[in-house]
Amino acid sequence: MPGRSFLDANVLVYTDDAGSPEKQAHAVDLVARCRRNHDGAVSTQVLQEYFVAATRKLGVDPALARRKVELFGQLDLVAPALADVLGAIDLCRLHGFHFWDALVIRAAQQAGCSRLLSEDMQHGRRIDGLEIVNPFLTEKSLPE
Repeated sequence: MPGRSFLDANVLVYTDDAGSPEKQAHAVDLVARCRRNHDGAVSTQVLQEYFVAATRKLGVDPALARRKVELFGQLDLVAPALADVLGAIDLCRLHGFHFWDALVIRAAQQAGCSRLLSEDMQHGRRIDGLEIVNPFLTEKSLPE
C-alpha cells in the first residue's frame, strides 16, 4: 500500500502486551513492516508516551523499554516545534480533538504521512489528507 504511516503510542505499547496476543502479534508485524519498508514515522511525544505506558501499565523493565524507544526512534522521527504546538491548538479549536491527540495528528502531517495508525482516535476520519486508521480493525493499515 503506498503512503507513509505514523504510529501512535498505543500501537507501540501493544508490541509488549502479552495479555492481548492477537493485537501484540499484529503490532509487532506492523512495526517490522514499517521498518523494512522505510515508510513509518513516530514523534518524540509518541516515544515518551510508549515508555510511560509500557513501564507503568504493562510492567516492562525500564531498560528494555529504553532499548525499544531506541529501535522505534529509528523510524522517521518528528520532534515537534512551536509551530506544531500552535498547529495542534488550531486542530483542537477547529476539529474538537484533545490537545495531545492533535499534537500527534500534527506530527503525522509534518512527517508527510497519509495514515495515522491509532486505536484511540476516530477510525476513518480524514483531516487534510491524513486518514486515521485503527490497525486492529482492518488490514488496510499494513504496508505491503
